[in-house]
Amino acid sequence: MEITPQIIQQHIDKAKKGDQVAFTFLLDRYWNEVYGFMLKRTENEADTEDIVIETFAKAFDRITTYNPEYAFNTWLIAIAKNVHIDLLRKKKSSLFIDITDEEDQQAYNVADSSPTPEDEIIREQNLSSLLECIKKLKPQYQEVIQLRYFQELSYQEIADQLNEPLNNVKVKLLRAKKLLAEIISKKD
Repeated sequence: MEITPQIIQQHIDKAKKGDQVAFTFLLDRYWNEVYGFMLKRTENEADTEDIVIETFAKAFDRITTYNPEYAFNTWLIAIAKNVHIDLLRKKKSSLFIDITDEEDQQAYNVADSSPTPEDEIIREQNLSSLLECIKKLKPQYQEVIQLRYFQELSYQEIADQLNEPLNNVKVKLLRAKKLLAEIISKKD
């Protein structure tokens, strides 16, 4: 079946209503195009993957603002460019910090920064609190969070383990992170 602009627009309209299948269709349709474009700009696969994931997350969060007068891929590329610019700004600001001679001297007098017993207790409480929030997610989302962030598997390894397409894993992880953020913000 040929993918026409009308079919794409139908999926965009469904996505605006929260249809998960439509999101997956759009992700599958445009992932490689956005990824290829950003890889040429960044020349770094890890940065590119992060940028593209954030691009689709932002696009799906703001899909109701999409103007159909413009091509959907153009809109995605514009978002990707902005995400890339933000990433570059963050990297640049973290690289160049003006310090005085006094601050430079203080750097040599830094005390041991290993965690104290109190720090360990706080870390364990935070982890416990995070795990409680994760348990509020649907099992499918709990699983991808567990595999990605606790077992530190790559997206491809998760896809292989779950026997699912790579793009489905990416969408699931995006959705899981968004839902988890909502749960955490409601808790605070």
